[in-house]
Amino acid sequence: MPKTTDTRKKPKEEAGVQALGDTARAPRPTPLRVLLVEDDDATAHVISHYFTEQGVPVVHAVDGPSALTALRERTIDLVVLDVILPGPDGLEVCRDIREHSDIPIILLSARATEADRLLGFEAGADDYVAKPFSTKELFWRVVALVRRTRGQVGPLRRSIVVDDVVLEPGALRALRNGRDLGLTSYEFNILYALAERRGRVCTREQLIEAAGGTADGAFERSIDVHVSRVRQKLGDDARQPQILKTVRGAGYLFARPAEEE
Repeated sequence: MPKTTDTRKKPKEEAGVQALGDTARAPRPTPLRVLLVEDDDATAHVISHYFTEQGVPVVHAVDGPSALTALRERTIDLVVLDVILPGPDGLEVCRDIREHSDIPIILLSARATEADRLLGFEAGADDYVAKPFSTKELFWRVVALVRRTRGQVGPLRRSIVVDDVVLEPGALRALRNGRDLGLTSYEFNILYALAERRGRVCTREQLIEAAGGTADGAFERSIDVHVSRVRQKLGDDARQPQILKTVRGAGYLFARPAEEE
């Protein structure tokens, strides 16, 4: 069963995680609760202690089954998920979560090659943090991603209608022909940025920023994975896309309907 971490112990240094002495409580716009899926107790303790010192409660699960139980039984705003777990690994758990939820997911892993990161994004992760990392950086990535998910960053956005595609930023909902596409918040923000600039090319850097600004800005190929997933949900043919078109060497664009051209 999932457990709420006891934060009365003192934090300690753990390989792969830098414990920080900075415990000044950081301001946040709204409360949030994080599910940490990590089988190493020392690593989990360092992360949980820092987060709870900042006023963010952490529910700790040690494996995939207990994580899925926690998501069913508790109100969780974001999942921090280690890739290396006993039983189903973090990538499999990420896929299981994505089958029924668009909750933001951050993967943690000592595997930091481009291929490893691509696998993480293909599994449905919103961000990928390589070990070693600082708990402070992880904390602010969590806060930034939740803010984006809740629409609390940037100017108020209007609804967009392009042909048969409707984007409702207040609900983070995308419809095509009246059917909910089931986009994650990250995917929605990418599609919204492209639709808002329809007919104009968006670079990968622009899409990373629009989608949340929490992914590694140097890892631009992560956007390719997310765009591919959005195309699939739109029903846009990847070989001859009619909605989200690739501009070789530049980025992507949302094609204008014929009547707008």
